[in-house]
Amino acid sequence: MEVTICGVRGSTPAPGPEYVRYGGNTSCVALARDGKRPKLVLDGGTGLRNLSKVLNGRPFRGTILLGHLHWDHTHGLPFFSAGDRPDSRVRVLLPAQEDGPEELMARFMSPPHFPVRIDQLRGDWRVGELEAGNHTIEGFEVTAMEIPHKGGRTFGFRVTDGTSTLAYLSDHHPIQFGPGPEGHGEYHETAYALCEGVDLMIHDAQYTVSEFPSRSDFGHSTIDYAVGLAEVCKAKRLLLFHHDPSRTDAELTEILNALESGVKVEAATEGRVLDLGAAL
Repeated sequence: MEVTICGVRGSTPAPGPEYVRYGGNTSCVALARDGKRPKLVLDGGTGLRNLSKVLNGRPFRGTILLGHLHWDHTHGLPFFSAGDRPDSRVRVLLPAQEDGPEELMARFMSPPHFPVRIDQLRGDWRVGELEAGNHTIEGFEVTAMEIPHKGGRTFGFRVTDGTSTLAYLSDHHPIQFGPGPEGHGEYHETAYALCEGVDLMIHDAQYTVSEFPSRSDFGHSTIDYAVGLAEVCKAKRLLLFHHDPSRTDAELTEILNALESGVKVEAATEGRVLDLGAAL
């Protein structure tokens, strides 16, 4: 499995010179297999625009899975040039809920909030819903499970191509289940199921421990929780993700340099390509 990190920020984009090294676009990760172009995308934040550069003038023909519908995970959809062309084929799947997927998408992408509806983009665009459970999508086996996060039904994903396995929990609020062993949230059953033994774990790491007391009800995780979960689940590699929009490159690097863990821990970096079939 080849993993391209297209967007790494949480909440809102972070432009400017202090955010160049790790990137300022919001959540988007593209997956490819067997040396082919990416066909499965996790989240459609502003980082989705970077996938058009990866495709280098070719159309996107695949599926975008939305973990939830907050702006920072959907804002890239109308600006995805590789999808907005006559020869594209784009399926967007979002967590099933009471209101239908077309209605939910229209709430953020239609006048007067935006001039174009999703069904007015060029190409074959289809919107559908995804239930929790096991699915075969674009040649990948995908497990979708509901995880705690404020403001709407949210899925975490476990994805395998039969050789390598990835866990993706972009927005995770584990303290909703209690303080856990370190006070940052429970290592709950769903988190174990998604992350146990994965080759790569991409996890919400928006806050430091010192920031968490004043932000514990915002719906996210601490960096220490992500590291602890990776350790108890025996993940081989952890990418800290959903960086706080105010977290500068220098601050992220300082945090990484101070971490001590038996798991290989890195900060998700925009533009990075990871081959999960290669040796760590």
